[in-house]
Amino acid sequence: MEPGQTRAFSVGLTGGIGCGKTTVADMFGALGASLVDTDAIAHALTAPHGAAMPALLAAFGPDFATPEGALDRAKMRELVFADPGARARLEAILHPLIREATAAAAAVATGPYVIFVVPLLIESGTWRERVTRVLAVDCPEAVQVARVMARNHLTQAQVRAIMAAQVTRAQRLAAADDVVVNDDGIAALRPQVERLHAFYLAEAARLASSSMQGL
Repeated sequence: MEPGQTRAFSVGLTGGIGCGKTTVADMFGALGASLVDTDAIAHALTAPHGAAMPALLAAFGPDFATPEGALDRAKMRELVFADPGARARLEAILHPLIREATAAAAAVATGPYVIFVVPLLIESGTWRERVTRVLAVDCPEAVQVARVMARNHLTQAQVRAIMAAQVTRAQRLAAADDVVVNDDGIAALRPQVERLHAFYLAEAARLASSSMQGL
């Protein structure tokens, strides 16, 4: 599989910060879907001795590394929020590496379909063409703010700043083919995920059958 390609049926899972993307993705994984998490890939690339670190340090300087040699994510976050040029330089380094690692992970996936977990799927402008369907995890903005403040120990202003760098809730929902609403606990999530999993299995089987007939 070449970088940028996906298998016959794949899902791009996205959602605003604090919406519960990881929880929903893990539920799909427990049902048998193969998960490829771009955030986890990015963390590996920017860990100590990560593949992206030499280029990042060359571009931004040694002050952007922690004492252990990982990317200082808090410092980088402050920079890219204040400087769009810095964001562009960061993305120019990370995005090709993430894309390559994502394609490699999808190529060895064994599930009936792949879910790519992509926090900024809508913002990227390229992922929509790479997946069969887009799944948005949704919740009210007030719930997002409360969750992230509690989880990450950030102020409301800091959370709002992160949300402002993402597409709006309305834009995300407009771009989605499917929506999981995550505002009422795990018990309310499960039937939504199970219904979509059954649909995705059927679609994956249909596309696989069509591909075989075309051979």
